[in-house]
This record gives sequence, C-alpha cells and structure tokens, in this order.
Amino acid sequence: MQVVGYETDVGDGSPALIVGEDGSIRRESLDTGRDLAYTLETRHCAGTIDDGGHLACEAPETPYCPHHTDRWPCARCRGDCDLPLESCREEHAIYLAAFAPDVFKVGVTRSWRLETRLREQGAERGAHVRTVENGRIARQIEADIAETVGDSVRVDRKRSGLHRTVDRDVWEQLLAEFDIRDRFVFEYGLELSAQPIAETLLTGTVRGTKGRLLVLQRHGTVYAVDMRDIVGYEVTSTASDQDVQASLGSFE
Repeated sequence: MQVVGYETDVGDGSPALIVGEDGSIRRESLDTGRDLAYTLETRHCAGTIDDGGHLACEAPETPYCPHHTDRWPCARCRGDCDLPLESCREEHAIYLAAFAPDVFKVGVTRSWRLETRLREQGAERGAHVRTVENGRIARQIEADIAETVGDSVRVDRKRSGLHRTVDRDVWEQLLAEFDIRDRFVFEYGLELSAQPIAETLLTGTVRGTKGRLLVLQRHGTVYAVDMRDIVGYEVTSTASDQDVQASLGSFE
C-alpha cells in the first residue's frame, strides 16, 4: 500500500488519505476519533491517479517525480498572462486569510470556491475583499496587496498556531484598510492546550485536521503531521514503533 494523496475537510466534510494498492485506490478516513495504525516504510514517487485507478511510479523523487508533478500555470502569475486556462475567464474573488495568532495573507480564487479555498488552507478567519471578472485582473490586485500583506504562509507557521486563536484586534486593524464584502469564521474542533509536536507518522488517534495538517494523539502526546509529507510512503497495517519525541505531559 502507498499513500498517494489526501483530501482536506471540504466538500463532503470528511478528510481522508488516498491509498493506492495493486492499481486501485481507496479513501482512508481521517474522521475525529479514528484510530490509525500504520508504519511508514520506504518513500518514492506517488505516481498518479487516472480514471479512478492508481498508476504507480518507482522514481525516487518525492512526493512526485518531475514526470508526475503538475505545474499549475497560475501559481506565480502576477496578472501578466494571456488567460491560458478556461477557468481564468471565470469571475474571481480576492480574499484575506488569517492564521493564529497574527499571520495573514492575500489570495485569489474563483468566486464560487471562496469558502472552500479558505478551509483548504486551514484559515481561521477570512474576508472577501473584491470580486473581478477574471483571474488576470485578480492576480494584478493580489500582487499589489501582497507587497504589504504577503501571499503565502508556511506550514510550520500554521502548525505553531494550532493551539491559539487569531488576534482579533490585529485582524480588524488589517481589515479596516479594505472594503470588506463578506467575512468568514472557521472552527476545526481541535481544542488544543499546547502546540503539537511536528512529526511524520501515521499511528495514533485522530484529533482532527486543519487544512493539510493532521493532528494525532499517541501515548498522551499530540502531534501535527503535514499530510504532504506522508504522500509517497509505502505503509504496512501495523502500529509504528518509531522513536518519536514525547511531550512532558505524557509522563505525568
């Protein structure tokens, strides 16, 4: 079995790992309270999912080799394009996203995906700043705002705020500079009292997910796993005995 992808808690509201085995795929639920017992073995390219099946790849690059890496043309676009994708011509929303305690970013997405996009990133709060007719205009506006707000947040910054809440005063101070069309508040139900330990493992009880971060509890210690770091691993259905860092609370 190999972990070949993951789904965040959007859409049907059920996060999951996508596991490939003998050319087929299945969803491994990450619902809160679920007990996982997998050992991570060797890691290599996760291949690709095509027509409901899994095409394996043994290339050593992870999580994907160059042949199986999708290069999204809009990833670094700043509005100097010729609208290369059909989706570029759809109505777009420019938004602000907040991550605890005081990390913010600007982003763009097709208008109908706004709330979904915020949840995919694990944002605690969001604000719809503006709607424009296509992606090119949206990227131009995003680039201007990004000069002061920024347009990306590293996973480690998101992880460090998992046990905290957004500083409302700082968030409201930022929003005061914009004509806000709509606001969003998201709850992920993690209920953490301390920052989880960063680790790469798949053994423990699921506390929840937030964007691509999976929170597991094992032997009294809470861990935060970047699901992208799991993709590509061959796994066996046994609890891991790997030596991982434990919190002081686990010894009480």
